[in-house]
Amino acid sequence: MRLRARLMMALAERIKAEGWTQKQAAVRLGLTQPRISDLVRGKIDLFSLDSLVNMVAAAGLHIEMSVEDAA
Repeated sequence: MRLRARLMMALAERIKAEGWTQKQAAVRLGLTQPRISDLVRGKIDLFSLDSLVNMVAAAGLHIEMSVEDAA
């Protein structure tokens, strides 16, 4: 859940930073405008981790991940 939330925030930040309209973001990310609306409104339950990773890549962002022992 945290990973999905972080990816959604990164996408929303990218859309805002680039000044894309929801329609422009939809074209760039290969989605519909209503899906972009769901994204920027934070409707996390509507997005899988896989779909968010694909959107992040389409937005030109890079993902890094680390797995560590629990403290």
